[in-house]
Amino acid sequence: MTAASGNKAGGDKIDWRALWVNGDLARFCFISLGILLHATNETMIATVMPAMVGDIAGVQFVGWSLAVYELGAIVAGAAAGRLVSFVALRTNMMAAALLYAAGALVCATAPSMPIFLAGRLVEGLGGGALVSLAFVSVERLFPRNIWPQLFGIISAIWGVAAFSGPMLGAVMVDFLSWRWAFGVFTFGGAAMALASFAVLGTPQAKRPQAGAGQTPAFPFLALGCLAVSVLLIAAAGVDIALLRSSLFILLGLAGLALFFRVDALKPRSRLFPSHLFSWNSALGSGMTMVAAFSVATCTFAIYGPLLLTTLHGIPILTTGYIIAAESIAWSILSIAVANAPLHHERSIIVVGALMIAAGLAGFAYTIPTGSIPLILLCALLQGGGFGVAWPFLTRVIVASARDGEQTIASAAVPTMQRIGYAVGAAVAGIIANACGFSDGLSREAAATVAGWLFLVFVPLGIFGCIAALRIALPPLRPRQAAG
Repeated sequence: MTAASGNKAGGDKIDWRALWVNGDLARFCFISLGILLHATNETMIATVMPAMVGDIAGVQFVGWSLAVYELGAIVAGAAAGRLVSFVALRTNMMAAALLYAAGALVCATAPSMPIFLAGRLVEGLGGGALVSLAFVSVERLFPRNIWPQLFGIISAIWGVAAFSGPMLGAVMVDFLSWRWAFGVFTFGGAAMALASFAVLGTPQAKRPQAGAGQTPAFPFLALGCLAVSVLLIAAAGVDIALLRSSLFILLGLAGLALFFRVDALKPRSRLFPSHLFSWNSALGSGMTMVAAFSVATCTFAIYGPLLLTTLHGIPILTTGYIIAAESIAWSILSIAVANAPLHHERSIIVVGALMIAAGLAGFAYTIPTGSIPLILLCALLQGGGFGVAWPFLTRVIVASARDGEQTIASAAVPTMQRIGYAVGAAVAGIIANACGFSDGLSREAAATVAGWLFLVFVPLGIFGCIAALRIALPPLRPRQAAG
């Protein structure tokens, strides 16, 4: 392994200079570019959406833009980690980058919303694969002793992307066009594909590295249930009709239940740990909290800029600053509480949950009124709440998992978040279209949507707080929940 020369040189000090000289640090920066491309694109859509809807219409499909992107990312993320056992890492990286670039190109040139959504699905497939391959690359190409530092850098990259995405979209819309916002990612993905051939030239990257029988089975049936379920829920809101929409919602919810059931019955391909939603353990309560808040809080990122621009004429660049402030609050408070004593972690989770719920409830009042300071305050509360709670929540979930399921539990948190975002986007589309967006974008429809869209999700935020309180109860400590 070429990174061997970058091992610890005396004590616990990492020889970063040696890693740079032999090219391994540059390789790591390169594979991290895939995470940056995916995450920036994911967060950019919020500030691009008002201009895009004004150009190609289709406001009734706004919720789909995030739902299909997350679905693609979930499926490709699960597939990429398994494909590297049969196809070389470099080949996988090139294919994922080209797929991502192709999706971005379709979005940039889309003449209508359906074609744009097709591009978003392809983008999600490519981006999800790039993220999964970045984590696989750390395991395959770098020595174990520097994994914590590399994963720490990856976390920082997500923070940078969460800030830069909305700002990039706002700047592009203001000075060029929303289409150029996706054009940037087209060039970025193509450049990454070309560079993969030269940068990933090590033996570990040029050949498959798993023997027969070592690769987990791919969860085809479970992911198929998930995809159909989310699409059914999203379809319920396209053309609102009481009987048809209700049937689609019920079928979609039943499909979600089937997805989790199928996953639990397939131990070789499972995505989630045992007793996923059982409140008899901190793991079950924690995953319930992850699901509740992920569904409830994606609404502002999807519809916030569109509503603020339509209702109050707030410049898109200002909305970009607000969303960026939410991301900054997440990062800063996450760092601020990182060294808190472990015996306070469950109380900190409750505080974070209350902050998230307060921000969510506040949006129900501030978005219709258009008060920028109050909207900013709600964004800071919501983002800061995630920053406070999520590091400790993840640690509690993993610590509470059964022996042998800690790795699955660790990966299950971001997977559940993505599922929550996809479902939340689909449900938000139903609410927005039922409140008037099904007839097109207008100020009157936006006023009705703003009045209900955030309010409907408040009970789910309260439910997330109840789950957090359940985690904090003494009987749920890991050593007591082990049975």
